[in-house]
Amino acid sequence: MTTFLRLLNDKDKAEALYTTSQMMRRGKSEPRIFEVEPDSFKAVPGAPFAYWVNDAVRGMFEKFPAFESDSRFAQHGASTKDDFRFLRIWWENKNIGEKWFLFAKGGSFSPFYADIYLMVNWKEDAKELEAALLHKYPYLGETANWVLHRECNYLHPGLTWPRRTQIGFGMRAMPARCIFADKGPATFIACDNSDELLSLLSITTSAAFCKLVELQMAFGSYEVGVIQRTPVPNLSGSQQNQLAALARRAWSLKRTLDTINETSHAFQLPLALRSCLGDFDPPSIEAELVRIQAEIDSIAFDLYGFSEVDRIAVCQSITGDSGANDDPEVDEKEGTQTEASPVDHQTSLLSWAVGVAFGRFDWRLATGEREAPPEPDPFDPLPAKSPGMLPDDTAPFHAHTGILVDDSGHPHDLTHLVEEVLERVNMPVSNEVRLWLQRDFFAFHLKIYSKSRRKAPIYWPLSTSSGSYTLWVYYPGLTDQTLYSAVNDFLDGPNGKLRQVGSEVTVLQGKGGDRSREEEKRFEYLQAFELELIELRDTLLDIARNYHPNHDDGVQITAAPLWQLFGHKPWQKVLKDTWAKLEKGDFDWAHLAMNYWPARVLEKCRTDKSLAIAHGLEELYVEPPVKSKKGRGKKAKEV
Repeated sequence: MTTFLRLLNDKDKAEALYTTSQMMRRGKSEPRIFEVEPDSFKAVPGAPFAYWVNDAVRGMFEKFPAFESDSRFAQHGASTKDDFRFLRIWWENKNIGEKWFLFAKGGSFSPFYADIYLMVNWKEDAKELEAALLHKYPYLGETANWVLHRECNYLHPGLTWPRRTQIGFGMRAMPARCIFADKGPATFIACDNSDELLSLLSITTSAAFCKLVELQMAFGSYEVGVIQRTPVPNLSGSQQNQLAALARRAWSLKRTLDTINETSHAFQLPLALRSCLGDFDPPSIEAELVRIQAEIDSIAFDLYGFSEVDRIAVCQSITGDSGANDDPEVDEKEGTQTEASPVDHQTSLLSWAVGVAFGRFDWRLATGEREAPPEPDPFDPLPAKSPGMLPDDTAPFHAHTGILVDDSGHPHDLTHLVEEVLERVNMPVSNEVRLWLQRDFFAFHLKIYSKSRRKAPIYWPLSTSSGSYTLWVYYPGLTDQTLYSAVNDFLDGPNGKLRQVGSEVTVLQGKGGDRSREEEKRFEYLQAFELELIELRDTLLDIARNYHPNHDDGVQITAAPLWQLFGHKPWQKVLKDTWAKLEKGDFDWAHLAMNYWPARVLEKCRTDKSLAIAHGLEELYVEPPVKSKKGRGKKAKEV
């Protein structure tokens, strides 16, 4: 027998060591002292020093079948090695399921349910991605399958989890039609049966399973091999049905909490309006989730055969004991996220109203003119639009060409439209809406529309140098005519701002020395304003000549040529740096690069197959000759 002292939860380790040593010498009972036969560790795969649980718990690895079986398996998925090129957030492109596929890539700890917000370019079975990998790593030979793992059950419904989190192991449902990542491994069953997957979800989120996982771990990385080796009890039909029902209810409750998040596939209405669709009480939902988890834990403990003593011992072993990651920097490197801080109710309401004004969200859910669609199955493919978004072929709240403006009295004035939306849904209208839009909105919008180190705002404020005049451009509606429309409809047209300001300048100029003091101030202001508007017009026209946006490029690349028109300095810097990299040739896979530097990009297509595929010019690519292996004979003597 070997003696182990468990002092992990003691802050003063020296004092704890002294106390337990004294107790051990005196032969007195002490819960932090464990006498264990080292050979018993061999029952657990890897023979870790799992001394704080008894032989019965360690013996479960021999008593029950391992997770990996003929009908149940776990897999680690693909890595792009270039996420900026091959990943997008789901609102950056509508072409989901053809070129872009939803991509489960870990994320924060969230058992049962978590939205999948990333997409990966998997067109033609990741043809472009494979070509890029082979170009970057030519030693791979003819295939990059060790990175792409095409043998995986991609597009099948399953369960997934973040490989590394700060909190613990958290399995959740993964809908069909998804690719998954090495940082977001997945599990499947042979028949894709929803109830079997849900019952397995209950087992794998139970305290018993999680602790059996942690017994095997020296560090806080929930690798596929660990899950494959973890024991799973056999279930009867009634047990499977009971556990499936609990998991389905937990998934539904957590998805309900997500229906107020405007960037989620589950979004319906902001919190201030959510009660329009029925009761919405987050504290009650959280309490029911706690109850469901407790019921699942109790059932799982019974299935595994944990005694009361075993249950207490296992529950006392916290996640941190297994070396789980406590460093947020590690989570960032792994591509995971921590939970976002709660959004202010009024701010989320105003943000939603902006979305309604642009035609993104449907105000009729709040007025009762439209019912919310029924809740989907946990494994149904995610929709192209959330329930809260305006359905296709439905008239928007306000018809426009993809541009709104900060200009009081203008028919497309964003502030007035937001106020109209709030009135329509019987919400109070603040006198500060215009100031909020000018000063606070874009920073908030940029924050909530940035995920997994991608920044993807969809409402773009293009402003004069002083911010005195702003055109709001809607990214999903962006075309190669948008900038021309901005000039013709808002600046130079018959009712354009330049015409209005120019006319007023002319009138005041004609008064000459008869201008009052107030008129003189107004005259000076309008002259400066007119110059700013002219500068804005000329900049837009200069950019428009070569500007042919393609949503495949993503928000950041597409916005880069407009960097000088964004007043928000952090975002402006990101775009300026992106534009510099475009000029340098770092992103020649982008359609925008072809627009501006076609000769350079075409030349690269001849030697880089992935670029040729990206631009639909695979015929330009010239396969390099196969290098013959040089002999190892002696060097010939010089003549």
